[in-house]
Amino acid sequence: MPAYLILDIHVSDPQEYAAYRERAPATLEAYGGRYIVRGGEHEVVEGDWEPERIVVVEFPSVERAHEWYESPEYQEILPMRLRAAPSRTVLVQGVE
Repeated sequence: MPAYLILDIHVSDPQEYAAYRERAPATLEAYGGRYIVRGGEHEVVEGDWEPERIVVVEFPSVERAHEWYESPEYQEILPMRLRAAPSRTVLVQGVE
């Protein structure tokens, strides 16, 4: 069953975040991850949420998403994102 990693990102250091963005896609591919949303225009339809940048990544399963997140490849670049772009992140199981 697919799983989706949804991030609400506040970019505080565009230069370091750009370096992270260059390296992140290769880490996803090895675990079956693919971007569904990567920035782009958005609008809040309900509530007081004020996201700056939304990213959605699809994985084949929750397990594969965890394997990616915990992988040496991603752990190497994760500190870059944490410094450059504090985020709210949720992993949610999809439906068939």
